[in-house]
Amino acid sequence: MQEVYQHFRKEEQPFIDSAQSWITQAEETYTPYLTDFLDPRQQYILEMLVGKKGEVHLQFYGGYEAAERKRAIICPEYFSPNQSDFEIELTEVVYPSKFASLTHGKILGTLIGTGMKRELFGDILSDGTRWQFLLASNIASYVHSQITKIGKVSVRLESRTYTDLIMPIDDWTIVHDTVSSLRLDTVIAAIYNISRQRAKELVSSGKVKLNWSVFERPDFELGLLDIVSIRGYGRIQIKAIEGKSKKDKWRVEFGVLYK
Repeated sequence: MQEVYQHFRKEEQPFIDSAQSWITQAEETYTPYLTDFLDPRQQYILEMLVGKKGEVHLQFYGGYEAAERKRAIICPEYFSPNQSDFEIELTEVVYPSKFASLTHGKILGTLIGTGMKRELFGDILSDGTRWQFLLASNIASYVHSQITKIGKVSVRLESRTYTDLIMPIDDWTIVHDTVSSLRLDTVIAAIYNISRQRAKELVSSGKVKLNWSVFERPDFELGLLDIVSIRGYGRIQIKAIEGKSKKDKWRVEFGVLYK
């Protein structure tokens, strides 16, 4: 595995080990393997590991075409998955929207508070008023029965069909920029036009998440499809690394969400 590890980060080794075991299981049993929801960076790693192997192939689906978090099916060539094979359910949060408001963070916190791991939940969607989320279908009944409040707001969770999927607000902006390095603090400073010192403070104070986990290393080198969330500022995704400029700076395509 050492030759595989060298292409990725040390902290990604546990995921690589898990992914390799999924691939091996699909190859040896000649049956499909369904993963939990994966973030974009994990999807990229899994794609790299499967590569162009003839034994198995890979398909992703997250409940709708533009989903960020997706489940993967690793399967033999004979198997062609359909949407139902991904076992994803759409749920709507029914609440008194005229008198109360919800946020992505409050909904996610409440979902995790049921004792279910984050990997069993997909995207959380809003059109500005309505809220929906995607989850593994085998836990849907349990989650629905457990949640009657989000914060102080009384709610009811109801299953929806995919024809009821709301169109989420998409405020992502594509930004082409050059940065002196792909360090976490450097990228945050460049995108949000703040000082490197301020960016470092945001990271060290726990206000930055990398791929949905709090991350406190300002010198960390970002990679393809990493997603950075900065409290009070928004989110950044590394969409493409386009090489070096004549001044030896990195040319990068970012997806940016401004708050």
